Amino acid sequence: PILMLQSPSRIFHRNLNAHLPVAQASAGVYISDKQGNRYLDACGGAAVSCLGHGHPRVIESIKHQLDTMAYAHSGFFTSETSEQLAQFLAQRAPENIEHVYFLSGGSEAVEAALKMARQYFLELGQPSKQKFIARRQSYHGNTLGALSVSGNRWRRQQFEPMLMDVELISPCYAYRDQLEGETERDYGLRVANELESKIAEMGAENVIGFIAEPVVGATSGALVPVPGYFKRIREICDRHNILLILDEVMCGMGRTGSLFACEQEGVRPDIITIAKGLAAGYQPIGATLCSNQIYSQFRDGSGAFQHGHTYVGHATACAAALAVQQTIEDENLLENVSHMGEVLNMALHERFGEHPFVGDIRGRGLFRALELVADRNTKAPLLHQLSMAAEIKRQGMAQGLACYPNSGTIDGLHGDHILLAPPYIIEQSHVEEIVDKLGLAVDAALNAKGITV
Repeated sequence: PILMLQSPSRIFHRNLNAHLPVAQASAGVYISDKQGNRYLDACGGAAVSCLGHGHPRVIESIKHQLDTMAYAHSGFFTSETSEQLAQFLAQRAPENIEHVYFLSGGSEAVEAALKMARQYFLELGQPSKQKFIARRQSYHGNTLGALSVSGNRWRRQQFEPMLMDVELISPCYAYRDQLEGETERDYGLRVANELESKIAEMGAENVIGFIAEPVVGATSGALVPVPGYFKRIREICDRHNILLILDEVMCGMGRTGSLFACEQEGVRPDIITIAKGLAAGYQPIGATLCSNQIYSQFRDGSGAFQHGHTYVGHATACAAALAVQQTIEDENLLENVSHMGEVLNMALHERFGEHPFVGDIRGRGLFRALELVADRNTKAPLLHQLSMAAEIKRQGMAQGLACYPNSGTIDGLHGDHILLAPPYIIEQSHVEEIVDKLGLAVDAALNAKGITV
């Protein structure tokens, strides 16, 4: 029997005043609701559904695993699917990243990374290393540790008394912060060198690591670093015995055109976190990958990582993730990400390049964003009281388009952007539909707020 929705809903929704359509079916790049409306999923939820919806190979792998063994606790058993997935990831990860710790999502992966980094220095006999450095306008998750290293002011503010003390430096945000006459290289070095200054201020003996998203996601919208920025960051971390933790929960697993986003920066982190695109939403799973040096210190020291969750290495989740990753590789979808990413980029520039309220179009691969402004010359943001992001989302859904607008782009309060993260399987016709419907949604949202386009 079909479970009918009761009124009012008994779900504690994230927005208690929202009236959400009931998702009923999904296939390819589309989701349909109970009323028969169809939406092009141009953001994959939150950059999750990278393989689209209803892929038969993934569904078959999940069914096979359920028929064989759904779950066995990792404190008692390992499983073939978790071992195979770890092997798959380690073989394709940056050099010397050889070990994988599975979790149930991105926040858990970051939480594990922070604990792993701290315990690593305890294993080395360096207990004074207790602090992390992160960046303003970053987001690493909603658990307390992950939120502590996030520079997202809106998400942090009401929980501030509960968070760890973490130092923040500037993001690499060239559109806003590059000085007139300053080259990209000089700008990148200037903001990267803030890390060295902060380490000197705190004392390297007290700093565990630096955490950053290679391409910033939800908080500021597909911020791509300038060339050389992360290479300088890596040099600083090496000089001061600081771990480099790269959060690829949103930008990794092929989203930017390479399996790991940091490949395009030419740097190797000490720890990488992944999730979202790992299993493409078919099952909840994340992972924390670490260098052989970190793993060996645990193995030869205490012999245990003092951390864990019930669903670590969940066999069915790992089966789904392995099928997703094998499909992406077998169908050469990373090539499509790069190719269709450029097609999308050109289409966005054609439609919005001269739009009076679009200041910047940026991104990499199928990870693209528009930053909205009140004035293209001064880059002044729209008034935050307009709640423009929420209005664009509403208008997009009315057009049959799911996109991911957000506010607080500049400093946690001011600025709006629209993030696009469509499935890797999109074609030319889907790009055209995305851009056409997004254009209608943006203009309708501006008009609804009394702004004439």
